[in-house]
Amino acid sequence: MSSFTKFELSSTNNQALDLLQHLCANDLDVPVGHIVHTGMLNERGGYENDCSVVRVSKNSFFIVSPTDQQVHCWAWIKKHMPNDPHLHLEDVSWKYTALNLIGPRAMDVLTELSYVSMTPDHFPSMFCKEMSVGYANGIRVMSMTHTGEPGFMLYVPIEYALHVYNELMSVGQKYGIRNAGYYALRSLRIEKFFAFWGQDLDAFTTPLECGREFRVKFDTDTDFLGRAALLQQRHDGVFRRFVMLILEDHDTELDLWPWWGEPVYRNDQLAGTTTSSAYSYTLERHICLGFVSPPPSPEGLPTAITPDFINRGDYEVDIAGQRYPAKAKLYPFSSLFTQQKRRKDDMELSNLQGK
Repeated sequence: MSSFTKFELSSTNNQALDLLQHLCANDLDVPVGHIVHTGMLNERGGYENDCSVVRVSKNSFFIVSPTDQQVHCWAWIKKHMPNDPHLHLEDVSWKYTALNLIGPRAMDVLTELSYVSMTPDHFPSMFCKEMSVGYANGIRVMSMTHTGEPGFMLYVPIEYALHVYNELMSVGQKYGIRNAGYYALRSLRIEKFFAFWGQDLDAFTTPLECGREFRVKFDTDTDFLGRAALLQQRHDGVFRRFVMLILEDHDTELDLWPWWGEPVYRNDQLAGTTTSSAYSYTLERHICLGFVSPPPSPEGLPTAITPDFINRGDYEVDIAGQRYPAKAKLYPFSSLFTQQKRRKDDMELSNLQGK
């Protein structure tokens, strides 16, 4: 994930915090070291940027956004920055190599290399520490992943990147470490119901439409971009909703795979389209993400969507003219499948260590 956009926003006083509080839907006034997932919204409440922000110090923030948002995010922040010589924005994308250490043994590997406890009690989730790994220092280690698995993201100064990578692979051999590419991470996020900007999210999608209302600071008096539009939408209701569609009666060996843009039918009526899809290694079937909407009222007006509308419908996904039944869900799928998969992985790891 080295290609991801990385900015540092700093100031002498509270200017950096004030700017981010105005731009971001989530609350950035958090203790130093905390990570906040948030969106930068426009006046309509749509996502101009989807990012993770770390409060590095009282007046300094580290902003991480998807790769294709580098120019757009820079322009959006600059557009709203006051002309203040004490407020500074720097693009530091080139300064850091980003390595992901993901999986149930990630904590063991990093503990050996950092010589400090990486347990949740000492390094809680959604927290960032600057620490040494191997013989390299100044590494920003974040206890978060984009796959839903336990693990860490390491933002490594580029001069130490090869050393840190070699150390991780060396220590990780006894734990069964494997290389995985960025697109593997992109596919794993599907079964965890993680939306991706530019594919699932755009400037016309609001947090309320994709189940992210909990990332909006409605309970504060902070006036942020898009607040009025979101309050109005919360009052009127949401007319479409982001859902997970788990394909059934679909043979991954013989049937065509979904890509994105497939029509979604509910009770034999067109209800929406998919926005992304991937094969789920946990469920051993394909999963699609997308938006569905109820039919308009008799007067032709949009109808507010409800959980009952989603949960009580019979869904189908049309792949190249062939419809496949699907189960719609509003939340990530978690069941016996996950437990069985973990037990299987543990057994395979035990066999590997025995050899």
